Amino acid sequence: MLNGVVKSRRIDPRSVLNLSALICLRPLCTMKGVLPSIVTRADQECSSSKGEPTPEIEKKHVHRVYDAIAPHFSSTRFAKWPKVQAFLNSLPCGSLILDAGCGNGKYLGLNTNCYFIGCDISSPLVNICAQKGNEVLVADAVNLPYRSGYGDAAISIAVLHHLSTELRRRRAVQELIRVVRTGGLVLITVWAREQEHRSLISKWTPLSQKYTEDWVGSSSPRTHSSSPSFSLQSIPESDESKPRGDFSKEHTDSTCQQEYLVPWHLPYHRAEVSGASATALSTGLARKDDKKGAVVYDRYYHVFSEGELERLVSSVDGAIVVDKFFDKSNWCIILKKV
Repeated sequence: MLNGVVKSRRIDPRSVLNLSALICLRPLCTMKGVLPSIVTRADQECSSSKGEPTPEIEKKHVHRVYDAIAPHFSSTRFAKWPKVQAFLNSLPCGSLILDAGCGNGKYLGLNTNCYFIGCDISSPLVNICAQKGNEVLVADAVNLPYRSGYGDAAISIAVLHHLSTELRRRRAVQELIRVVRTGGLVLITVWAREQEHRSLISKWTPLSQKYTEDWVGSSSPRTHSSSPSFSLQSIPESDESKPRGDFSKEHTDSTCQQEYLVPWHLPYHRAEVSGASATALSTGLARKDDKKGAVVYDRYYHVFSEGELERLVSSVDGAIVVDKFFDKSNWCIILKKV
């Protein structure tokens, strides 16, 4: 128990699961729900390691979006990927598994012979996990609040593609490696640019440039447009006048397009008419689509090209690649800490 607010439901006989020992003595991101005594993100914005602020594009198009859509998002996330299931079920009995970016916690507790701790940047998603009885906390993937070498394994499922710079993606990999013991395994999956269903990409809004660290403190990115006054909010979800998969020239000038805003449709009956959704609409975080009867939020993605994930992890010391594969339009890799 930590200050009387966090309880461990299952105890590892090797070592008491004591969060005061588990968590590093360095600035932590906010904790809400499971640790109500710590300030929430509304009072203190999460930041990256070494005091670097989180890029604006991530705050607006990742953090705030997932906070807004959390209940609806959670209701759609229940199927377990067979490859992730197989990885978790292959781990030895008694393993401690750290899930960085656990979402609604669908993988927490999957292997009943192991112990799980999850974290996510979205406090509403963490609250959903906590209500299911999971051990969870709010934290940033680039600054995990665990002491080095604690876990036997770590997973990062569909997380790295929400980080907007290569430096932050590398930092997230470093953190995953840091928090597992020598010999521990890390599974990472990311969205692939090589989507199995190419028609999906026609629904995404490509960003007009590949941003760098200059994103920090910048406003929302511009998008491809023949008119300089064509705002992000006015770009349609897709061009219905063209067959799906038939991209316009402005969408295909660069075959290396990897930065996108991907829409999430929150049905009107799931949106709080006078609450968060109304605020999101008034501030430009979301837009209405009356044809589909939904409030539309845009999520930032950096989709990975073939070989990019392997190059990224190879640039980080302390681990070797033991497996890599393509599954369900995702690039996946398994690392072993050495």
